Parts: sequence; structure tokens; C-alpha cells
Amino acid sequence: MISKRRQLLSLVWLIALVATGLAQQPQQTTSVNRLRQAVEYLASDALEGRRTGTPGANGAAHYIAGEFSLLGLRPGMDVARPARTRGENRSRYLQSFPFVSSVALGANNLLSLGADGSTPIRIGEDWMPLGFSSNGSLKSAEIVFAGYGISSAELKYNDYASANARDRVAIVFAGTPDGDNPHGQFTQAGQIRFKAAAARAAGARALLIVTSEDKLKDDRLAQLSYDNAGEAGIPVIVITRKLAARILGASDANLSEFTKVADARTSAGAPLREPIKGRTLALDVNVNRLESPSYNIVGILPGSDPKLKNEAIVLGAHYDHLGRGGEGSLASREGEIHHGADDNASGTAALIELARRLSTQGPRPRRTIVFIAFSGEEEGLIGSSYYVNHPVVPLANTIAMINMDMIGRLQNQKLIIGGIGTAPEWRAMVEGQNSPANMATAAMNEGFNSPDYSKLRVNLDPKVSPVGYPIVVGANGRPMVTADAPSTPLEAATPFTLTLNEDGFGPSDHSSFYSKQIPVLFFWTGTHSDYHKPSDTSDKINYLGEARIVSFVERIIRDLDKSDKRPTYAVAKSESQGRSTGFRVYLGTIPNYADSNDGLLLDGVRDASPAARAGIKAGDKIVKIAGHDVKNVYDYTYALGEMKGGQEYEIEVVRGSERLKLKITPESRK
Repeated sequence: MISKRRQLLSLVWLIALVATGLAQQPQQTTSVNRLRQAVEYLASDALEGRRTGTPGANGAAHYIAGEFSLLGLRPGMDVARPARTRGENRSRYLQSFPFVSSVALGANNLLSLGADGSTPIRIGEDWMPLGFSSNGSLKSAEIVFAGYGISSAELKYNDYASANARDRVAIVFAGTPDGDNPHGQFTQAGQIRFKAAAARAAGARALLIVTSEDKLKDDRLAQLSYDNAGEAGIPVIVITRKLAARILGASDANLSEFTKVADARTSAGAPLREPIKGRTLALDVNVNRLESPSYNIVGILPGSDPKLKNEAIVLGAHYDHLGRGGEGSLASREGEIHHGADDNASGTAALIELARRLSTQGPRPRRTIVFIAFSGEEEGLIGSSYYVNHPVVPLANTIAMINMDMIGRLQNQKLIIGGIGTAPEWRAMVEGQNSPANMATAAMNEGFNSPDYSKLRVNLDPKVSPVGYPIVVGANGRPMVTADAPSTPLEAATPFTLTLNEDGFGPSDHSSFYSKQIPVLFFWTGTHSDYHKPSDTSDKINYLGEARIVSFVERIIRDLDKSDKRPTYAVAKSESQGRSTGFRVYLGTIPNYADSNDGLLLDGVRDASPAARAGIKAGDKIVKIAGHDVKNVYDYTYALGEMKGGQEYEIEVVRGSERLKLKITPESRK
């Protein structure tokens, strides 16, 4: 045991040390207030939810570029001459990428009944093309009713089994036999994209979807939106129930006899599913997809080491969100601003704060730090996918990528970190920085002595502390000693309760980098009931918790930069194979979700997966699988739903200038 005299001397020494540390360090309120200020602006009504390609998102882009400029970061884009204005200077931080932000009707959209096309139907009142419809023209096309237009091998259900749609126009109801039940068995197969894929797989020339609402303008399908996931491959339009009754020759405007047949979930009512004799239609669809400026924001902090400055660490967060709802929203109605405070104004604010800390506090990192605020993440990692294919710093020189997405809701000290298995060095580094001694030291060094906290109780590790007692720091910054049991440690100095996931792939921007064989780490504090809803607002952010995560990430970056050796890339254990995804089979492919109409590009292939065994590689483009043509991710997903584990299928991929036919045997999901 420590003698009382020695204990007293140690106590005096420790109090002096803490007081000195508190006096020398900046007040934590500055960090907390900066985070709060950034989140409140990014999540404000003024930016209208920051949907990629909108004025709100571009306003956020210029705000971030302005912050990077004020911090003296070098612009990521090469410019031949110096900027003459502040706007010109900010533009040099913007990496533009192609993005379809809206769709509009082109010329000569036409729907008419009769062989001679003499009965035109009013567009915008009786019918409307969908935003992902392919353009096309049909003359004298036969018509067939196909229930809800659902086909699912897993559910042993196929509306096209008794409705021959080949070379005809299929008319189907919106929704499913389960009605509005969000947990019904048809929920996934009943999505509009999958209905379009099922119709095309059945050989239909076009798909007409009967609206759920009485008035076309009230139906969500008629709003001409686009999800940047490629065209349907056939014309797809929505029509009113009144028009459907007219086309089908129904006995009543409510389509009751057709509804009864569709709800039967069997081949009952087969006569109504046969081609309608003597009735044809003509259809011309012309939809224009409009691109708008969309940007990643790239700022560079050059390294200080003459040699290591040629290597780079990428630090990233996405700044886009869901605008006023629609695609991706979990809100019950469209139109309200989705503020996205946690997702991901929190990560963006942390990115800016880390840029400030690494560029103005402490030693300049030896390696170059590339700060990137990505857009298009909510649309399918579009911005980060573009960056890794058009990097500012060569990927061969990029030693690691650290991603922050939804880090604003820390509760009970629970922090999730993905990508731990992508480099063998990660685990020791992360766990070392999370040790009680390091966390306690960080709490003192950070100056957690602001009025934000009534008191801070630091639980020093008895093996490290000469006293072993907690230290209580009052709001006035004056340290005191207490004999309270160490079982009630200060929240601000307590180690995080870490959940460490091996996988380098996941639903955020680090996945794009891991697919290029770059070690990654992914920080987030978990999901919550406000996820993808208008209620994800700035007042719900735990700013102290976020400040602690910022400090934690900074220490990991500095720890990484300390070593002359770069982290060793490793193939991480998959965390997703056993997870329920709604499909019976697993292939191990990592799709690229960007807009495509000529196949599905693969960002990666999981090690030891069916795809890897089949010889499929990252960069391949799947164009056909199990007899189904693949133009986009929805075609591919539809085909997966038709496949069985343990059965061999042919898959066709385009690799460079070659078209290869390979054999693949899916695994059954656990």
C-alpha cells in the first residue's frame, strides 16, 4: 500500500498537474459550440434537407467549402490560375459528379385507345409516366390484366403464370394482396421497381399501374421523381382507376370484379387475365432526365514529412440527406423537410472540426490529410463511388479512409466502429485509445470544465494513477479530490462501450474505399426512431458526446500517422451473410448503385463467396443472370429472388471489351 505521506504528496502533485492541464487547454465549450453551430445550420430549414442536386445541398456544399477555405486547406481541384473572388476560391474545393436530380415530360407523350388511336387520353389527369420509365413507342398493342403484377419464387406466387403478358401491355394494381400492411409477405415484391422488373421478365412491352388514389394528382406515383438507379427497360405509366375500368371494360368504376380476382392469390378468375379481345392501345412515352450540379467537397492538409507527405489519409462524411422526403424517407407523408441533423450533419460538423484541429492545433500530421464531404450517399454512395474512380490523391498512396456517419446520438457510451478487420493494426489502435488512462488524460487535455457540465468525475486507472481516486472538477474548473468509489466515473472520461465490426463494406461511403482495397474505419452511434424522418433535428444531438468522438477520432488519426508503416490491408470477415435480407440466396457481390441502363457494375466481390468462386471480379458488369437480363440493380435483385441455393446458374458479365459466361452456385441464406 502507498504510505499516507506518499499518498498526500502524490495527491498534491496530481492536483497541480490537473490544474495546469486545465489552464493550458482550450475550453471544451468552444468545440461543443462549433459542432452545435455547424449542425444547426446544416440541419436548418434554409437548406431544405440537402437532397443531392438541390439548391439546399449546393448551399451546404458552399458552406463547407467556405469553412475549408477559412482553415487554409488547399483546394482539391487543380486550377490553372489563382481565384479572383471568394466564390471562385470556394468553387476550387468542389468536385462535380453527374447526377439526375429531376425528370420532366418531353414532347409527344401520348396514350390512346382503339386501333386507329382516335381516342387520346389526357396526360396529367388520367395518366402519367413514372420517372424511371424507359422511353418508347407502341402501336396497336394488346392488353392483359395481371393482378398486382407480383412474381416471387420464394413466395411461390406469380401473377403472370395465368396472364400471358409476352408482347402485350400488362395492367396491374398498385399495392399488394396484403393491402397497406408494411409487414406483409409481399412488401418487397410489391415495390414498383420490382413490379417493373417482373413485367419485363414476363415479356411485357409496357406496364400500366392502376393508381390507389381516386385522383391522379393525389397519388405518389404520379409525382415524376427519379432514384438514380437506372431505367425500367420498358415504358411504365400510372393510370387512374376510372381509365383502368374503361380500358379493361369493367362493369363498375371500382373495378370490384378485377380486385376480387387479384386478391384471390390463385389462378381463380383466369378469364379476366386473358388478353382483352378487340381492344388495343397506342403509347408514346418521352421522359427527360435533367442533371444538376452535385459536388463532393475536397480540402487538403499537406503533410509535414518530406517523404510521408506523399501518402494520404482520407477523412470523410456525407452531407446530403433526403430533402422533403420521397425516396428513402420513412415518414408517412411527403413534403416535410427532413433535417438530417444526425444523418449526417453530425458527421459533417465533425469533419470540419477535425480539419480545424489537425490544421491549427498540435503538430502538423506527417502525412497528407484529405478531407472529403460527400454528396449522393443517400442515393447509393454516388459521390464516394465517383471519388474513388476520380481520386484527387492516387488511391495507391491512400493508406486509410476514416468515415463518420451518424455520430450525434451517443447514449450510454455506446460507439460502433466498423472496418476493424480491414487492417490488423486497427484493433490494438482503437482499443488502446479507448483505455481508461487514455480517456482520462484526454478528458483533462480537452478541458471538459465548461458550464455545460455541472461536474466531471475522472476515473483514473489505479495502475496508472498515483492516487487511484476519482478527480471531481467543478464548473469553475477547480479540481477537487473525492474518496467516492471509482464505480461512478465521469461520463466525459469513461471509455466508450465499443461494438467492433469486422466488415469493411456497409451502407456508407467507406464501402467505396474498401472495394478499392483500402483499410477503413467507420464510426457511428447507431440508429434511432428519428432515422430518415423530419424529426431528426439539431436539438436532439448529444454535442458533448460528439465532441468526445471527435477527440477519439483525432487521437486515432495521430496514432496512425505516428508510424512510418502504413496499415496492412486485409480481407475482413463478412458481417452480412447471415443477416436477413429478404432473399434466400447469397452471392457475395457488392453492387454499385449509381445510375445504369446497360448492366450492374460491381464495386467488389467478397472473399470466398460464390461470386469469387465463379471468377467474378470487382469492375465486372453483370448483364445477365439465371436467364434474366440485367440493366440495373433492381433487375439484379429481382433475379436473386428467383434463384435457389445450391443450384448452378449461368451468369454473363462484361469485363473490359469481353463478354464472359460463367457458372455460379448461390449459397442458401442462414
